[in-house]
Amino acid sequence: MVQDDYLWDPLRKKSVRNTPEEAVRQWFISVLHEGMKVPEHMMGSEVSFRHGAKDYRADILVYDRAARPLMLVECKRPEVTLDQTVVDQALRYCNELEVKYIAVTNGLKTFLFQRTGEGWEFMQTAPSWEEML
Repeated sequence: MVQDDYLWDPLRKKSVRNTPEEAVRQWFISVLHEGMKVPEHMMGSEVSFRHGAKDYRADILVYDRAARPLMLVECKRPEVTLDQTVVDQALRYCNELEVKYIAVTNGLKTFLFQRTGEGWEFMQTAPSWEEML
C-alpha cells in the first residue's frame, strides 16, 4: 500500500484507510477543530454505542466539558444525497445519545440542527464549541 491509501486520524491517533467517507470524516474533524474551535480531546471518531438491542457507530461525537455527548456528526460519501433518510438515521442515534446538536455532511453539503424542546431546528451558521456549551 502506498501512503496515499491512508489518512491520519488525529482523534484515533492512527492511520486509517482513505475511503471517500473517511476523507469526509477527516475533513469535518478539521472543520470542527479549526472552524468551530472544538478541542481535539473533546471529540471522538467512530464511537460505538448501543441503541436498543443494536450496536451502532457514530462517525464523530463532540463532547461537552463533562464528557457528555454534545453533537453527533453523520458523514456520508460525497455522492450520497443528504435526504430525509440520512437525517432520520442521525435522529435515531440522537434519541439514544441525547445530544443538543446534529450535523450531517457529505463533504459537499452540510446541514446543522439544534435541539429545541422535543424537535430540531435547522441552523444557518455553525456555532463555536463555546456557544454550543
